[in-house]
Amino acid sequence: MYTKVLVLRFPPEVTDKPLICNLSRKHDLSFNILKAKILPALEGLMVLELAGHKKHVREGIRYLKDLGVGVKSVEQEIRRNDDICYQCGACTGICPSHALYMDRETMEVIFDPKECTGCELCVAVCPVRAMEIRFSKDKVLA
Repeated sequence: MYTKVLVLRFPPEVTDKPLICNLSRKHDLSFNILKAKILPALEGLMVLELAGHKKHVREGIRYLKDLGVGVKSVEQEIRRNDDICYQCGACTGICPSHALYMDRETMEVIFDPKECTGCELCVAVCPVRAMEIRFSKDKVLA
């Protein structure tokens, strides 16, 4: 499952429309509203976590933009919790950017965050959930 945290700015003319409900129904997405301030006939602001198939998330974002909703991604990064990682290497086989790879001499899993594209595949495959998504708090609270 793909997850994306977004900051949405609703223009006054759409604040009375069931846009988030339509995201769920028409695009097969689940959502978690993290913060919202929406009043009829005024600009609205919402921080929303969307989850679903990556293609559906993209379609849902396109749907919102087509209606005039401002959509910005919240900055996020992938981190590894070295305290619980037991170096199994499951993440190395799925990482498309090779930010996670096995050092053949030491058999240690190396994580290079500079190479990470944030695709989140490693998060889903890690058996102990050592790979974590961290969100930039200043972007969420803005």
